[in-house]
Amino acid sequence: MSRVCELSGKSVMTGNNVSKANNRTRRRFLPNLQKSSMHSSILGKTLQFRVAASTIRTVEKNGGIDSYLLSTNKSSLPLKAQKLRQEIIKAKENTQ
Repeated sequence: MSRVCELSGKSVMTGNNVSKANNRTRRRFLPNLQKSSMHSSILGKTLQFRVAASTIRTVEKNGGIDSYLLSTNKSSLPLKAQKLRQEIIKAKENTQ
């Protein structure tokens, strides 16, 4: 399973451990991925994601998964999130 957030696309970063003697060794910075269930009020169902903790906070700040996906630029979302965004847009149009 890849270490990529399904909503924000945040993935593994690389860098250096730097010792007191300034020796540098390569290391990996892994995202804090959590399994999370989020309820979509427009679709009327609960969705499960593997997302970073920072993304969970951002979704809560935006007022839920629906408003997060609609307010985020489509090109910056991963493929799974883009498909879900399209479903939400279609469902929103059908209700109006």
